[in-house]
Amino acid sequence: MIPVLHPDGLDALAAAPMAWTLLVGGTLIFMVMMVLLVLAVRGPARPVRPLWWLAGGGLVFPSLVLLALHGANLQHIERLSSVPPPGTPLLAVTARSWWWELRLEDALGPLTFANELVLPVGQPVHLALASDGVIHSLWVPALAGKLDLVPGRIQHLLLQSDKAGEWRGPCAEFCGQGHTQMVLTVVALPAADYAAWLANQRLPARAPATELQQLGLQHFVQQRCSACHTVRGVALAVLPAMVGDGQEGEQGGPDLTHLASRRSIAAGTLRNDANNLRAWLIDPQQFKAGARMPAYGHLDPAAMDALVAYLSSLQ
Repeated sequence: MIPVLHPDGLDALAAAPMAWTLLVGGTLIFMVMMVLLVLAVRGPARPVRPLWWLAGGGLVFPSLVLLALHGANLQHIERLSSVPPPGTPLLAVTARSWWWELRLEDALGPLTFANELVLPVGQPVHLALASDGVIHSLWVPALAGKLDLVPGRIQHLLLQSDKAGEWRGPCAEFCGQGHTQMVLTVVALPAADYAAWLANQRLPARAPATELQQLGLQHFVQQRCSACHTVRGVALAVLPAMVGDGQEGEQGGPDLTHLASRRSIAAGTLRNDANNLRAWLIDPQQFKAGARMPAYGHLDPAAMDALVAYLSSLQ
């Protein structure tokens, strides 16, 4: 299925006629060119008037086609969402190397996520797009058009889904070694499910419920994972002297407060389960070359079991 031809959002619905026009028109032009090629190869030699072909096929025909497409495009631009309605949630999306940081701003205060953009069905969300280093690009074809994230500039995009579902939004602009494994997962939930998900995300991380998870938390701190990652609440309450003030992780790696609730790890690289989490911790470069996540293959199996058990408990 080609996502852009199966729109699930308002902006994608507005762009769909143009996508169909380009697809059908391009197919027809291709067929005409193939017919001309066959005639040129198999047919008898005929006198050719270069000026007619150059002027008609190279100037007049492309100009008419482009003018027609431009006129149709202007009509559809008016239908695209540009100004967010009052009360639209604001979500700051920052493209990093190579993952997506999301920060929700609403009346209850800021809330940080990573690599998963969750939307309420039928409600637009105002995205403020930025990049921390190089040009990235966000494109979820079934919901909206592609928009570049440029360092030093804030871009704006309204994203809305009219039905529950899940879509992949890979970075659409080459941004370095980890470009092909930098995927933003977009999930649309019914209003009640979205409210429950958001309420859970606002909670601090769950305290370790078993001795194994408690030991995993200790390894998490001893290995200085908190230097790059934030786990709201638990680590600070249990080991405040070792963790510090809890602000270290905000500029490094993704927030891990509710890691186990996510569908994937490493920005869409691996399905989120205990086996993949263990493999990722042991050797991230095996799955995502260029990842800035250090390898923890030096830990003994018991320590790795405990660390995986703790991280898997962060629902």
